[in-house]
Amino acid sequence: MIFLFIHQNFPGQYRRIIRHLADQPGNTVYFISQNNDNWMDGVNKLTYTPEAPGTLNCHPYTVEFDVAIRTGLAVAQLCKSLRQAGIVPDLIAGHSGWGETLFVKDVFPEAPVLSYLEFFYHFSGVDVDFDPEYPARENDAYRVRAKNAVNLLAFDSTDWGNTPTQWQRNLYPPEMRSRITAIHEGVDTETVAPNPNAWVQLARQNIVLTPADEVITYVARNLEPYRGFHIFMRAAKEILRRRPNAHVVIVGGDSVSYGPPAPPGETFRSLMMKEVGYALPPNRVHFLGRVAYEVYLNLLQVSSVHVYLTYPFVLSWSFIEAMACGCAVVGSDTPPVLEVLKDGNNGLIVDFFSPIGIADRVDMILDHPDRMQNLRDAARRTAIRHFDLKTVLMPRWLRLFDDLVNRRRPATIAN
Repeated sequence: MIFLFIHQNFPGQYRRIIRHLADQPGNTVYFISQNNDNWMDGVNKLTYTPEAPGTLNCHPYTVEFDVAIRTGLAVAQLCKSLRQAGIVPDLIAGHSGWGETLFVKDVFPEAPVLSYLEFFYHFSGVDVDFDPEYPARENDAYRVRAKNAVNLLAFDSTDWGNTPTQWQRNLYPPEMRSRITAIHEGVDTETVAPNPNAWVQLARQNIVLTPADEVITYVARNLEPYRGFHIFMRAAKEILRRRPNAHVVIVGGDSVSYGPPAPPGETFRSLMMKEVGYALPPNRVHFLGRVAYEVYLNLLQVSSVHVYLTYPFVLSWSFIEAMACGCAVVGSDTPPVLEVLKDGNNGLIVDFFSPIGIADRVDMILDHPDRMQNLRDAARRTAIRHFDLKTVLMPRWLRLFDDLVNRRRPATIAN
């Protein structure tokens, strides 16, 4: 079979899926992406560069849509090249958020298209008006409605959609949910697993941390309010005050992935260091920036408590991977977390806005002689039972693909 995947940052969410498909005899896998250094043996990577916009005489709310159209057209040109070479995919799967899947159906009308529909934006009740410290701005309701234009057009040009969680699926209007399957990408729980012999060396301070140490971990792609960084930093101040032997280790960059940026000349890290930095012992709080995957995995394996905070927004991969590593997870009481984390069962739930509550939950774990090993074991069982790639999710992905290829209606909740 011929598979075509599309994601601007190869391989994106499809890394494990395309590895599996490319390893099967008789399959050919193509992947359309913007240029990066990533590659994968047996996968035919094709790259595109969207046409750069000139001077735009348009409303600011439509700039993102203009970029999506240019992106979609660039992808369509690559699709046309494939077609001209006699290549017609049996299945096309791609992330729709940046406009990449907008026009592929026009080039390959006979091929079923599965679009990754990650998030349907709402002005109220989800992320935009969640945090009073960063309130919604005037006219945000109009901006958010316009932001869904790519979402809606992508849905019109797809046969079926997928999204990682049931909560994310439920954000879409009812008429759209009927053609969206809730299915997570999955975690390799054989690799992402506890390791009592793990260690992490913090070169700047020449410190080596092991599972025997008190290590509080926080991980995000970028250190920003959407992932509760401001709340965590205030909690870190209290945690380190209470626990003289604890280390706080923070992974994440200083850019912004979601939401408005920090004021000019600042990052959210610099802002929080101005607020609480004076109270943070420099030899016990460690900013690692972005790290190699192996270092990140070792960090989860030495973690005593992993704090995961998020607005009501897309659930991070790191949350599931922390559970797979058997971390004792303290998670925010927000819908995407509550879909997976059950308080007192496989983790501890905390008020997103309560630094003291977070410190109390950390104490509950670290004051326990075995650091609540029962929670850790249950967290790993949850990851294996619901998110293991090999035994649970890969078979579901293959059934979803098979349904689309054979023109059967897929289930809206993968099973």
